[in-house]
Amino acid sequence: MRIPVRPLATLAALGGLAVLTTGCTSAVKAGWQDAGSKPPASVTAPLAITSPADAATKVPTATEIAFTTAKGATATVTLADANGGTVAGALRPDGSSWVPAEQLKWDTSYTATVTAAGASKKVTFTTMSRPGNLVRISTSLGDGAVYGVAMPLVFSFGEAVPKDQRANVEKRLFVTSTPAQEGAWNWFSDTEVHYRSKDLWQAGTKLSVRVGTGGLSFGDGAYGANDLTIDASIGDKLVMVTDNATHTMTVSKDDQVIKTIPISLGKPSKPSSSGNMVVMTKAQAEIFSSTEPGDSYRTTVYWTQRLTWGGQYIHAAPWSVGDQGHRNVSHGSTNMSTENAKWLFGLSHVGDPYTVKGTGVPLTWGDGWTDWNVSWDEYLKGSALPHPAATIN
Repeated sequence: MRIPVRPLATLAALGGLAVLTTGCTSAVKAGWQDAGSKPPASVTAPLAITSPADAATKVPTATEIAFTTAKGATATVTLADANGGTVAGALRPDGSSWVPAEQLKWDTSYTATVTAAGASKKVTFTTMSRPGNLVRISTSLGDGAVYGVAMPLVFSFGEAVPKDQRANVEKRLFVTSTPAQEGAWNWFSDTEVHYRSKDLWQAGTKLSVRVGTGGLSFGDGAYGANDLTIDASIGDKLVMVTDNATHTMTVSKDDQVIKTIPISLGKPSKPSSSGNMVVMTKAQAEIFSSTEPGDSYRTTVYWTQRLTWGGQYIHAAPWSVGDQGHRNVSHGSTNMSTENAKWLFGLSHVGDPYTVKGTGVPLTWGDGWTDWNVSWDEYLKGSALPHPAATIN
């Protein structure tokens, strides 16, 4: 895995022009101190660089090159440092700005050149010094890893992101899927943001993600510490559905039922949740323990697949084989035989969807990766930005 990541964006070359594919179409607003002698160019000019201003200083290292052109004109952008080294980048879909492919360096002079319709404009600016308050962004996503079709892209911030800064942060989160599929961000909390597709990811999808928050202002003197970039993929479509009425799990691969497994869910005092969950972690063995009076235990459990933060799993339970397919006796997990648990473990991926029906206890939002336990319209409400119609990345 490369440096930890959070926003999602991918650069795709189209002939000689690099294009940035992202759900965001707004230019980033300048928040730095301009040198002052030259006012911004009029937006009516055929070609003008609107930010950063020429001779600007203290420019954030997450800056974009914003410009205007005559209607219909195609622009190309180059960015070079004082030593002549060039920076790769790509245009946003609306052509309003050009996004460097990596965080710029602190305390460095750059020259940006925009060319369109035979005209050329140039500005030189200097980035800010490295600030003292840097906020790190991290993820459990692995570079080159393969995930299930319900996999949300989850990123965590080292400090709370204020509500008034979330739109600016979200603009710097880029996701590209191949084949292209619609998706959206959702702020699960002030320190965690998720991305999911509108429908389950297509099997075999390639994902390219960039969290371009390195040097981005988070407000109150805090700045993103780093960019994150990840390339991952989606495996086969494996779907697991458990019905409490029959005490069975139905396992389907590529929409074909391949096995029905007897199971036992949570006993009346510790019922399992009903809802749409996602496998979050897998382990061949884990130690489960409880210090609850009258119900304490410590034991090694095999072939575990975690579903909730509250402790619901799919796992082998040789002690309850006689109950599986008949009655619920677990502490909230989905019990099955060792043979079936090992078989399922060998097929599944982190990110596979798991649905439980009929327990009467609804899954709590945020208890695990509950991204799929709400409708698409409801999920969109968790974004800090308006969702463009039929946006696909």
